[in-house]
This record gives sequence, C-alpha cells and structure tokens, in this order.
Amino acid sequence: MFTLTTERLVLRDFTLGDEDAVHQYASDPVVCRYVDWGPNTLAVTRAFLADATLEAAGVERRSFTLAITSKVDGTVIGSVAVWEVSAAHGRAELGFVVNPKFQGQGYASEAASAVLELAFARLGAQRVQATCRPENSASASVLTKIGMVEEGRMRAHMVIRGTVVDSLLFAAVQPEIASADFA
Repeated sequence: MFTLTTERLVLRDFTLGDEDAVHQYASDPVVCRYVDWGPNTLAVTRAFLADATLEAAGVERRSFTLAITSKVDGTVIGSVAVWEVSAAHGRAELGFVVNPKFQGQGYASEAASAVLELAFARLGAQRVQATCRPENSASASVLTKIGMVEEGRMRAHMVIRGTVVDSLLFAAVQPEIASADFA
C-alpha cells in the first residue's frame, strides 16, 4: 500500500473498508456543489473505491487517488489525487475534497502540498494544474497557499448538473523550469 506522511496526516491508498467514511462526504450535496460528481449514491461510492483500489494495484502508477487520514487515529478526512495528464509534456493535475467536519483546519493544504511534491518527484511533472469554481474561495485559497498561481478564468469550462460553469485555472511548475533561461 502506498503511503505518504505529512506532519499531521497519512495519505494512503483507499481500501474497500473506507466505504462509510467516503460515502459520508461524497453523498453530501454541500460538498459536491462545486464539482462535476456527486452527490454519490452508495453504488457510486463503491465504484469509486473499486476504481481507486484497482489504480493502486497498478505496477507503473501514473495516478494516485489517496485517502487523507489522521496520523493520530486513522480517521478518513477526505481524498486527494494527482494524475498524469500528458507524459510527453510533463503535465499533471491535482484535486482534493475534505469532509466538512474537518474543513478549515489546514488539512486540504497539507495534503495538496504533499501530492504536488509527489507529482514533481515521482511523476516527473514539469507542470501541475488544478481548477476550481470561481465562487469556491476555500479551494482557491488552498491552491494559492501551496504555491500554485492563478493563471486565469476558463469560461464555460464544464457542465455541472446541467449548468455551464466557469473555472479558475491554477498551476505550479518545477522551480528550475520556472526560472530557466530559454533565450
């Protein structure tokens, strides 16, 4: 099982035993209001966990969908993921979701920062990007806090439950790439 440890968290592969904890936040309409998935039925939560465990079994992993858990007691706090978008161009994307019981405590920033580093170190990404809805100031704050730069607004970027919505695009690049002189 893949694990990544931070100051307060253990980011680990999901197991089928995480069903109740995941379904608690993934079925919450408030949690899902800014994303293109959910609120989950129990069947959808089970399918998510089946996909995540299948991904974890891969030999040459190019994506990591991880449970955010408390280092103290193993409680599942949420989910964080990073996946390769283009190997040829060194691009990856990240996303996260935190159970409302644990929001506002810095867990999303801590987890997202760790997988951002994972994308650069393990996936060899040159650029990692993330999006959020313009009205989702909490996620925008997390992305800024971990060093991502807001690059702009993508108009009519997604359709969420039948409504066309804009997204803000954030990105981070390898520090040596960002400062390279290509003249």
